[in-house]
Amino acid sequence: MTDTTARAAALLREHRESIDRLDAILVYTLGERFKHTQAVGLLKAEHDLPPSDPDREAAQIARLEDLANRADLDPEFAKKFLNFIIAEVIQHHRKQQS
Repeated sequence: MTDTTARAAALLREHRESIDRLDAILVYTLGERFKHTQAVGLLKAEHDLPPSDPDREAAQIARLEDLANRADLDPEFAKKFLNFIIAEVIQHHRKQQS
């Protein structure tokens, strides 16, 4: 293995270790987020509130788009990601109301 190849392999390993740490952060962050959305779902069910709040969802998507732009992340990807999460949350809220 050449010196250049060895350096490339070391850099690749470092990047992958960072990715693995960030994946763990994402999973734990999503877990924490869903704990709160479950609590929101219970409150909505207890008070006969609708499972979805389109105004809140639109505001959150706009907020996330702004954050994505500031973080140099594709805002379309960020919106798709949040829309996926919102759809899951609404599905959970609907189940809680059944």
